[in-house]
Parts: sequence; structure tokens; C-alpha cells
Amino acid sequence: MTSDPGGDSGPPAGAPDSGAQDSAAEPEPGQAQDAAGLPQPRRRRAKHRKRSFWRDLVVIVVAALALTILLKAFVVQVFSIPSGSMENTLLPGDRILVSKIVYRFRPIDRGDIVVFSGAGSWDPVTPSPSNPLVRIWDDAVSLVGIAGPQTDYVKRVIGIPGDHVVCCNAAGQVTVNGVPLSEPSYIFPGAAPSEMRFNITVPAGRLWVMGDDRSDSDDSRYRQADPGNGTIPESAVVGRAFLIIWPFSRVSDLPIPDTFKQAGLSAAAAIATAPPAAVGGGAAVAGGAALAWRRRRPAPRRPRRKP
Repeated sequence: MTSDPGGDSGPPAGAPDSGAQDSAAEPEPGQAQDAAGLPQPRRRRAKHRKRSFWRDLVVIVVAALALTILLKAFVVQVFSIPSGSMENTLLPGDRILVSKIVYRFRPIDRGDIVVFSGAGSWDPVTPSPSNPLVRIWDDAVSLVGIAGPQTDYVKRVIGIPGDHVVCCNAAGQVTVNGVPLSEPSYIFPGAAPSEMRFNITVPAGRLWVMGDDRSDSDDSRYRQADPGNGTIPESAVVGRAFLIIWPFSRVSDLPIPDTFKQAGLSAAAAIATAPPAAVGGGAAVAGGAALAWRRRRPAPRRPRRKP
């Protein structure tokens, strides 16, 4: 007997039941669930998202730390001001940014505020701590400018190689190559340019540095018995301080004062550092030219005497 073609024969054999699909999307009464009532597959996906978040966070932190270390090593570093030797330009507790690359493009100049290491010049060389945890802590606090090596100093450059720096002229001013410096714009109010006399020609490769609070600064004046007669090696300079970043009320740049831009400073320095042969040769050339000019002049005619 054949089946009736118009009859309802039901779903083909092996075809999925739509009711079964709907029931698969919802947990069966006997299906394992977590404490929140979610099916186990959803719980596994939530755990995967949580692991992914922590992994991404660790990657971000490590990348930021590596970038900070690279910036500190080659570009810029934060330093904390520990004392009042640079008042009122820099106050205790100020945080400053120090550029480590600026002197790759220009030489150290008069009036620059520099951070330098005194180890081996003003201070003995300090060995690194033997405890690795102490070294890591020191590096960490130095990284953010909370603290730094005890042999780091911040001062203003007054004399560069070849400069003749003297205190003081008849007006009580510090002179560089015979040119007086007008310093009231940056030294501590009411302070004298210097109570200590000095007279030095800065050697090649070295710098004469002083604090802005001349009455409370351990600087080149008080180190004249040290090697270099108080000067510091240019190689000890870490970088140039160019910006106060903390506290916010004191955020400002640190420009070179106008008194260091006097044309006479560089002109006098050029003459002072010129080799003796060049100076003597120039004088000889000038003298020879003057003698030749005198010889070329026609001799004046003598008046004839009347008989």
C-alpha cells in the first residue's frame, strides 16, 4: 500500500529538530551552571576575557617602563632640588627637566643651568650598593626624580674654557674676560655677587660654576684647592636644566639671562684663546702694512732757501 502524498509525514529522518535547537540555547534543568547561574561555556569565556585584560595591562606597564628608561638614559631626566643653593631660581623641592641631548647639537654656554656629577672631581667615587634590591630602589626613585645620587649638583655656568673669570671689579661685580656681569635678575635678592675673591682662567675642557644664592652655595669658589682649581670637567655634565615641572604653581622655563649674551664676552674670549703665534702674526702683519704705507707716501718737498 502506498502512502498518501497529501499527508503530513513529519520531518525527514536525520533532520534537526527546531525545538531541540531552541532548547540547546538555554540551559537544561539538569545542565551544569556556575554560582551566577550562567552556563559553563559562558563562564569559560568570562575567565578568558579576564586573563586577556591582565595580560594587556602587564604589556602596557612593561612598555611604559621601558620607554621611560630609554628617555631617562638618552633624552630627558627628572631631578629634584635638594637645597637652596640656586634660590630664587630653583627652590628646594622643585622638580626640573634636564635635557641630555642638547649638548649634542651645541656647546655648553655661559648662563646655562647644568646638572653634573661631582664623583671623581668634587667628591670621591662612590661604589654602587652591593645589595641588588637597594640598587633597584635607587634606580626607581631616581627615575621619577624623588631622589638622586648624592654626588649630583645643579649650578649655573659662569665661565667656559678659555674664559678669565675674576671677582671682583671696583663695582663689586664678577667679570668674565673683563666684561662685568649684571646679575641682580637671577642671584638671591640682596646677595653680593661674591664675598670670596678669585682670579682664574678656565682650563680647556672644564667649566667654572656658581650657585645663584652666592651666600649659600658650595661651588667652584670653595673648591679651588681641588684638582682643576674649582672647575669641573665638561664630561661630568649630565645635561641642561630647561624647565621646572613641579609644583604646578612654579612651572616655567629656565632661559639664559641677558647679561651672558653681551657681545663683548665672546669677542674677548676669542682674543684670549687665540694662539700666541696668531696674535703675534696679526700684529706683525698690521705693523708691516703700516710701515709699507709710510714708505709709499711721497716725501715732503723742502722749501728752497732764498740767497
